[in-house]
Amino acid sequence: MADVPLYVVSEYSSSERRITPAWSITQLKRKLEPITGIPPSCQRISLKTASNEVISVEAADEENVFLQSYPLTPYAELRVTDTRPASARLNFDNAQNVERFVLPEEEYEKKTDSVLAWKKAQKLGRFDPNAPSHEQAKIAAIAQEIETRGIEVGKRCRVGGDDNRRGVIKYVGEVPEIPGSLGGWVGVELDEPVGKNDGSLGGTRYWGEPSEIKRGVFVRPERVEVGDWPVVDDLEDMEEI
Repeated sequence: MADVPLYVVSEYSSSERRITPAWSITQLKRKLEPITGIPPSCQRISLKTASNEVISVEAADEENVFLQSYPLTPYAELRVTDTRPASARLNFDNAQNVERFVLPEEEYEKKTDSVLAWKKAQKLGRFDPNAPSHEQAKIAAIAQEIETRGIEVGKRCRVGGDDNRRGVIKYVGEVPEIPGSLGGWVGVELDEPVGKNDGSLGGTRYWGEPSEIKRGVFVRPERVEVGDWPVVDDLEDMEEI
C-alpha cells in the first residue's frame, strides 16, 4: 500500500508527513518523536478524518496493530497530544534557559567576514572620517530651515498642509527623546485633539500641563507653515443650522 500524506499536528509543530500504512502504532510513535518532541510512551494519537470523525489511534498490543486498519485518507489530520504534566514538558516558548553562544567583542572585532569589518572597509557610520561634519551640516541645514520659515514660539501655523492640523508653535529646539534625532524639532499644540501627545515626550514636558487630550505633535520644520491660520470654524460654511 502506498504512503499517505497526513498533517501531523502537535502543540509545537504542524507539518505534512507521508505515513506508511504498513507501520505498526509503535513504529509510528517512534517516528513521531523527533517531529513532535514527545516520547512515544507519552503520545496520545487521534486521527481526524475528512468527515470530521475523530478516531483514537491506540491498542492494547500496539506492536502488532498496523495503521492500515485505520481509515487513512490523504491530508487527514493526525493529532499528537502530550500526556505528560505541564511541569514535565519542554517549554519551547521560553528561551530564557537556553544556553546562548556569545562571541566576545574582542574576537568579533578580529573577524574579517563580519558586518563590522565591512563597515570598516566601506568607512560607514562611526568609521566615516567625515561623519562629524555630515552631522553638523544636517544640524545647520535644519537651523536654516527654521530661520527661513520664520518659525518662532507663539506663532500660528499649519502642519503638513492639512487644514485640520492648525495650531500654535510651543517649542523649537532639540528633542533628545526622539531616537536618532539630530537638530531642531518644532512642537505644535494643535487646535483639534488630533495630536500624538500632550506636550510631553519620554517623561520630559515641553509645554502645558498633563492631559488626556492629545493635541501636541513634534515635527521637522519643513512640515510647518507659519502664517495667519485662524482656528477653523466648522459652522462657517453652513447656510442654515
